[in-house]
Amino acid sequence: MLNQIVLMGRLTRDPEVRHTQSGFPVASFTLAVERDFAQKGAERQTDFIDIVAWRHTAEFVSKYFTKGQLVAVSGRLQIRDWTDNNGAKRRTAEVVADNVYFAEGRRDRAPQYGYAPAPSPAPAYEAPAYPAYSSPVSSSGFAELDDDDGDLPF
Repeated sequence: MLNQIVLMGRLTRDPEVRHTQSGFPVASFTLAVERDFAQKGAERQTDFIDIVAWRHTAEFVSKYFTKGQLVAVSGRLQIRDWTDNNGAKRRTAEVVADNVYFAEGRRDRAPQYGYAPAPSPAPAYEAPAYPAYSSPVSSSGFAELDDDDGDLPF
């Protein structure tokens, strides 16, 4: 069986770390993930996906990630049944994170998230100019063949 999920989005809040009765750290946070498509004339919708990280991954997330940061998460989808305070049965879908990665550099973060982007340095290398080249490929992306293709089996 295969249960693998990869997401990239922004943290909606700082990760919250708790410890189990056995002392294992568990971090929970939510990712805001924009959909790849939108209805014509409408804005893209955003999904808010709950993430849970355990042990070393939980410690890593709680130490290095904050609200608004762009992160990539790989893990597995988990469906969990539970009972609320009123006795009603509930079902929750969440991603159990195996790995959490930085998806942007500190300089790439927008000022609204606490970091001002650093000014871009001047390019250290500039590619040399080459003489114009005329390609045998047409504007449609296909090259014209001069020889007869009557011997082809299809």
